[in-house]
Amino acid sequence: MSTEAAPYEPKNILLTGAAGFIASHVTTRLIKNYPQYKIVALDKLDYCSTIKNLESCSSSPNFKFIKGDIASVDIVNHLMIEEDIDTIMHFAAQTHVDNSFGNSMEFTYNNIYGTHVILEACRVTNCVKRFIHVSTDEVYGETDLETDVGNHETSQLLPTNPYSATKAGAEMLVMAYHRSYGLPIITTRGNNVYGPNQYPEKLIPKFILLAMRGEKLPIHGNGSNVRSYLYCADVAEAFDVILHKGAVGHVYNIGTKKERSVQDVAQDICKLFKLDPKQVIEFVQDRPFNDKRYFLDDQKLKKLGWKESTPWEEGLKMTIDWYKKNPDWWGDVSTALHPHPRFSPMNLSDEAAWSFQHGHSKLARSFTDVHRSSGGLKFLIYGKTGWIGGLLGKLCDEEKIAWEYGKGRLEDRKSLLADISRIKPTHVLNAAGITGRPNVDWCESHKVETIRTNVVGTLTLADVCKEQGIHMTNFATGCIFEYDKDHPPNSGIGFKEEDKPNFIGSFYSKTKAMVEELLKEYENVCTLRVRMPISSDLNNPRNFITKISRYNKVVNIPNSMTVLDELLPISILMAKKKLTGMWNFTNPGVISHNEILELYRDYIDPKFKWENFNLEEQAKVIVAPRSNNEMDASKLKKEFRGLLPIRDSIIKFVFEPNKKT
Repeated sequence: MSTEAAPYEPKNILLTGAAGFIASHVTTRLIKNYPQYKIVALDKLDYCSTIKNLESCSSSPNFKFIKGDIASVDIVNHLMIEEDIDTIMHFAAQTHVDNSFGNSMEFTYNNIYGTHVILEACRVTNCVKRFIHVSTDEVYGETDLETDVGNHETSQLLPTNPYSATKAGAEMLVMAYHRSYGLPIITTRGNNVYGPNQYPEKLIPKFILLAMRGEKLPIHGNGSNVRSYLYCADVAEAFDVILHKGAVGHVYNIGTKKERSVQDVAQDICKLFKLDPKQVIEFVQDRPFNDKRYFLDDQKLKKLGWKESTPWEEGLKMTIDWYKKNPDWWGDVSTALHPHPRFSPMNLSDEAAWSFQHGHSKLARSFTDVHRSSGGLKFLIYGKTGWIGGLLGKLCDEEKIAWEYGKGRLEDRKSLLADISRIKPTHVLNAAGITGRPNVDWCESHKVETIRTNVVGTLTLADVCKEQGIHMTNFATGCIFEYDKDHPPNSGIGFKEEDKPNFIGSFYSKTKAMVEELLKEYENVCTLRVRMPISSDLNNPRNFITKISRYNKVVNIPNSMTVLDELLPISILMAKKKLTGMWNFTNPGVISHNEILELYRDYIDPKFKWENFNLEEQAKVIVAPRSNNEMDASKLKKEFRGLLPIRDSIIKFVFEPNKKT
């Protein structure tokens, strides 16, 4: 790797996360200074990004904005080819450390898997001449408070929180693609950045908005933690320099030696607002782990000709002035201003496995085809990060139904109304909900969060849909029943739609039964009771077959189940027909765990073996009891006469396609 690089001139640049804070300033600078470059901005417009950040670019002939997710293989591959991309500046990431302590799986999905999708697209299309990967100073871990030597670019990576761990993991992938495939990568690791347009979950804009509202400034712990801050315009210039002068294969720290404690920052903001720090500053509980200091060696980038030019006092004043002029830029930010963020656990979809199995065979697929309308239908889908929600989006693509994922939280009526106003759907499909990670035992210790989403959220969405005259399909669960004297195992007597739920063993099931009873009052809602979902994707950890094939021991008991490959297309048809009421959404009949594993052995792995244990033994290793039952699917069978019995459906849709020869 050479340390001196010939000047690089890109032609067509893809910026991921372009509507976010730092990337929007970089985008704006490139548009202004290099009109000969084509800039393609990709952003899914998550909570901390907004198209308003790119307003100044919208009229430029060399600018194009695409709303899309970096985790979508089809979109990324299509853009690479369609826009003839030769340069990628990869900013897109989940970045707020506080959120990562409560919702770390989302950080893994976005920061690692999303990066992997882009890297693989670079490998497949073989058209990228520069890949600038944007990382963070936090990958180095905590710096000793006493040292005056900053971390240089060859320092060991020792991340201490889930956010920085995912960024370090992404860096490892980037470096691996450089070494294995020759991808021309450059990595940056930056200090904290502040300035206009930043979402107020971060320290400086949060304190500014709280000061504007006359509220307390909450400081985690004792406020002694030290950080280095760079103004956004200086950082945009740094990326300009690295883009044109950076050497392939190298890492560049973007830093400053000027440090401030969190308490110093709060006091400086109080001073500019003429507030008494003793009256305004409030010390609150610290986060699970709060690094005392990050300190960088910034000499390597300075040798390329960059230097910090905005003094702290000047940058802070410009930032405050901007927020005073734009107090409502981000809308309702009350949640972000809370001392500790509130999060919703996520259930990852099968997007990753599905994309790597199928995504790269579809490079020529048209992005416009994905959104082509079918008969005036438009579906609004909730549950973007869930397994079923992900599959519903793919089904809509295949049936050429226009659709979008909702951005609002189910319990937030205002955000749901904003989704409906923006998207104008003909139908709403709700596959959102908390099932727990890795399983329903999580709900036993997170009861309020479970109620908030599964009960309050679902009812709020149903009520909004009724108010707006929109049909809603709600994906519920059949795990609200258990075998009893009137419905014994192997009797062929299943629970019907009108039967009263009798399983109260898990808190998850309690919330689902509770909301189901209330939803009966909404004549616009179709409730589909899914049980032990199965699909042809045997790599997906949510797949019931995948689960039990990985257990050391399994119980052997017959159950009703849902083969998603067969039944989810039926759910789309039911929505089109605007069917309502309660439906047992399972294949007819039951199948036991042993029967499934025998099929797995016969079709997939002849050497596969397993052991059984009984329910009493199982109870010793789980927190909450599990539901076992047979559901009467005769109502669904009557409406869709071609519906296969559970064993036949599993063979046809799961084991035959995956059969090992």
